[in-house]
Amino acid sequence: MHDFHTLELEFDPRGFATLWLNRPEKNNAFNAQMIRELIIALDRIQSDSSLRFVLLRARGKHFSAGADLAWMQESANLDYNTNLGDARELGEMMYNLARLKLPSLAVVQGAAYGGALGLISCCDMAIGADDAQFCLSEVKIGLAPAVISPFVTQAIGERHVRRYALTAERFSGERAREIGLLSECYPAAELDAQVQHWVDNLLLNSPQAMRVSKDLLREVGHGELSPALRRYCENAIARIRVSPEGQEGLRAFLQKREPAWREDNKTGESR
Repeated sequence: MHDFHTLELEFDPRGFATLWLNRPEKNNAFNAQMIRELIIALDRIQSDSSLRFVLLRARGKHFSAGADLAWMQESANLDYNTNLGDARELGEMMYNLARLKLPSLAVVQGAAYGGALGLISCCDMAIGADDAQFCLSEVKIGLAPAVISPFVTQAIGERHVRRYALTAERFSGERAREIGLLSECYPAAELDAQVQHWVDNLLLNSPQAMRVSKDLLREVGHGELSPALRRYCENAIARIRVSPEGQEGLRAFLQKREPAWREDNKTGESR
């Protein structure tokens, strides 16, 4: 565990990290310090080649109430260039989360307002409680969901973003699942058990193959066919077939045994 003031970064011996938002007394609202610490934590996660995936979670009752009120009050007294610097740092944090090489899963409970939807949208997958509450709340206080808008649009689509960004309506975990912000939603009492189910399922998969698949899907984008994309995909499967993990996976399948990365789950030591 690393020494942060607004976060906790935990490493599981099976090879994944959990990044906790840890300002429960402020409903995990983020300020300049949390944004800086998230950038540092994400850099540590990105540079650790032993990790298979990362969970993004939050301590306390709520995932995140969005931007901290005291921080916003300070921002209101700053000039344009200083506000631009703050916005660029927020953008760097969001971009770094979205561009992680390893898979990411957000777990959402309670309220997720404003910029919190950006954090969720930057993750590859998200699950949450069916009674969670979501809101793109910026227009209610005279602002706009500017920095997070590309990521939220990618997650839920342009039409849904227009509705929720312009009305600032609150919507439930069930609705978040319907529009694609959440992959699944569950009764709040079952959420922790379902997290373990997702973790167990991800641990079945080749770490290298998940990273390669994430790179592949980023390149594929919306799936618009082109000669260059065809060549990229053909090269991707050829490279992974001859890689050590690709060879191990194929041999294990043909020999009807567990691949080595699953055996590693049983022998991992605390880090």
